[in-house]
Parts: sequence; structure tokens; C-alpha cells
Amino acid sequence: MAAFVQIIEYRTSKPDEIAALMADFQAKREAAGDGPAPTRSIAGADRDDPGRYFAIVEFESYEAAMENSQRADTTEMSEKMMELCDGPATFYNLDQVASMD
Repeated sequence: MAAFVQIIEYRTSKPDEIAALMADFQAKREAAGDGPAPTRSIAGADRDDPGRYFAIVEFESYEAAMENSQRADTTEMSEKMMELCDGPATFYNLDQVASMD
């Protein structure tokens, strides 16, 4: 199993703007239909700590994730997202060792 997962922890007082940014990014990426992309992603709001959010992004491999990170559109989206955050994000880079559906 060579899957890779990145968890991004962030704080924002503008969750609707981040959701709109992500929806626009996904639509543009799907329309382009090229290059590496996450196999799945989800976003969650922390019920116990309002304003704290997590993005969980799955890739086929670490290499695919790093290639995705180098794309200009990914860099642009990330910069815009960080402008909407209340402080820096924390990134967790995980090699997947198990999965349950």
C-alpha cells in the first residue's frame, strides 16, 4: 500500500470563503483534467473548538502529492487559502498503513 495522506489543520473566521475557494479550485482542476490530483479529500470543523478546521487529502502516493504541490494552481490556491486563515496552518504528512471502509 503506497497511499499518502496529508492533514492540514487551520483556523479561520471565514469558512464560507474557504469553502468557495476550494469549490472553485476543484471545478477548475476537473475541467483541466490533467496532472496529479488527490484521490479524495474531506474537510471538517472541530465541534469542540469553533474556528478550527481540518482538511484531509488522500493521494495515490507521496510522489503524486509532491508533484501536486509543485503545480502553479495548487500554489495559488494555497496562498489564497492562507490569506483567509487566522494564522499559519499545520501540515501532517502520513504514509497510509491501514484503511477500513
